[in-house]
Amino acid sequence: MTSDVWLPFHADEIEGLPEGLSYRFWDGDQEFPADPADCEFFVVPYMKAPGVGQRPLPEMTSLRVVQTLSAGVDHVLPSVRSLHPGVQLCNARGVHEASTAELALTLILASLRGVPDFVRAQDKGEWHSGFHPALADKSVLIVGYGSIGSAIEDRLTPFEVARVARVARSERTTARGPVHPLTELPALLPEADVVVLATPLTDSTRGLVNAEFLARMKDGALLVNVARGPVVDTKALLAELDSGRLTAALDVTDPEPLPQGHPLWQTPGVLISPHVGGPTSAFLPRAKRLLTAQLNRFVNREPLGNVVLTTGG
Repeated sequence: MTSDVWLPFHADEIEGLPEGLSYRFWDGDQEFPADPADCEFFVVPYMKAPGVGQRPLPEMTSLRVVQTLSAGVDHVLPSVRSLHPGVQLCNARGVHEASTAELALTLILASLRGVPDFVRAQDKGEWHSGFHPALADKSVLIVGYGSIGSAIEDRLTPFEVARVARVARSERTTARGPVHPLTELPALLPEADVVVLATPLTDSTRGLVNAEFLARMKDGALLVNVARGPVVDTKALLAELDSGRLTAALDVTDPEPLPQGHPLWQTPGVLISPHVGGPTSAFLPRAKRLLTAQLNRFVNREPLGNVVLTTGG
């Protein structure tokens, strides 16, 4: 019997898929394409409502691989951990770096140069000129220096920033310079003009950006969040924004989607984008290349890439 693979794309739309597998198209519809018990490789549908992609997991008793199409796996982690031992959970490292890094730079530049105010003035037919901060000569702190954090620095380099400081869970050295551990954040925050959050959501990063974190940021600094909403304590951020001491650019929020009437919508000094770091024209070709590579490894019994955890390990 061939192994069932559930894909959120039609198999004939992906070049290079290996033969010998039975491909089933499922993008979160109410009806399953086949018996979940026969699925061995499950690709979680992308950008669906919470719980949709996890619905078949309890019935997937033959499952060997869960592949997300997102860099973060926090949305599937509880469901995967309850599966039988030996299931590998893989993320989409390599798929979202370009798009998310582009958005991070967009949010930084738009916030510093006052683009939201320009748009509001244009709507009114008003001309408001004047000086605005430049990214050049600024000190940038990247919190979460994985592949996305590195891609953000790639794009910062041409903008003549004064310094880029890097922070990750563990201390290490890169070709660009040191990566500081999270324990050194208190000393680094007061030096940064721009703080970019690109860290995964974990137990250690949930609520990382709290009142103490924000109080250590210098007056006039910009906080940019392209990570996950719950990395930031929204109440603490609102207090700093209301005071006018800090500004923020948020692609993710807590809660999310941000409900109508939430104070963040009307708070001065904040630019909000609706979690669009990943879904761009760059997503589909990179996602398909990832699935082709992973499934070829799977049929050839080679080690999979991007393994985040193995259940029962």
